[in-house]
Amino acid sequence: MTIQQMEYIAAVNKTRHFVTAAEMCKVTQPTLSTMIQRLEDELGIKIFDRNKHPVQPTELGRNIIRQAEIALSQINKIREIIDDETKTIAGSLKIGIIPTLAPYLVPDFIKIFQTNYPDVELGIYEITTSALINELKIGNIDMFIAATPLNEADFLEIPLYYEKFVAYFSSESATHYDSLSADNMPNDNLWVLQEGHCMRNQTFNFCKNITSYNMTYEAGNIDTLVKIVDANGGYSVIPELHIPFLSQTQKDNIREITSPPAVREVSIVIKNDFVKERILNAVADTVKEIIPEEMLDQRLKKFSIRL
Repeated sequence: MTIQQMEYIAAVNKTRHFVTAAEMCKVTQPTLSTMIQRLEDELGIKIFDRNKHPVQPTELGRNIIRQAEIALSQINKIREIIDDETKTIAGSLKIGIIPTLAPYLVPDFIKIFQTNYPDVELGIYEITTSALINELKIGNIDMFIAATPLNEADFLEIPLYYEKFVAYFSSESATHYDSLSADNMPNDNLWVLQEGHCMRNQTFNFCKNITSYNMTYEAGNIDTLVKIVDANGGYSVIPELHIPFLSQTQKDNIREITSPPAVREVSIVIKNDFVKERILNAVADTVKEIIPEEMLDQRLKKFSIRL
């Protein structure tokens, strides 16, 4: 079994399609099929059931593919060690990020990262958490930044920072509150993000007594939430990194959430077999330049990430 053959069966397993796998491996479909057929002949077993559509690995094939993926991971680790010796970071990097983090990270991230790592071809994709999970599983992105924990067995979560949430009221409503408890937030006129945004679920986790909320409109982003509250009254829950985007008058309508504080953990999420340690630290170091130091994870302040 060659490294090339292991890469081919891993690609077919990922895509469940010989033509797509061949494109991924940058070879022709007949070449890929022939190399896999030779491997099956050598082992005396069928790795894939070609009669099924999409193509499926056989029961024994799944075990072989799993071991091949482990071997490829270790081979890539060797390549990463060699790359470390060259002191250059290059290649392609695809990062996903959830919409409720993107406004506060992406603009400065692009500027800082491209300045520090000009040889990296950077791509950033802003989509919801559920979509990011799927994109990482199938290998369309290398990592993503999101609120955690996600409880995905095949993923590794590396905390970057911790962000508090605050309540944002309309000018009329703000006069009735000095601060809020997560247990006694108002039961009416709450504006939330639409389905698919992780902050929506976090909002309801904080507002334990909420049994209903304003169904007239579910906003797609936090800036829209703020404008809705200003125009229609009531309140919403927003991350503290959004506060600098507010006018001074709007900042006066912010109220702290206490007992306990409402906080979200923000992490880099990678697959368990990710081996590019230097590029992972490059991403983390870039985030460290953007986020206020008091918000950063204590371990991230002191140590480099080790896989």
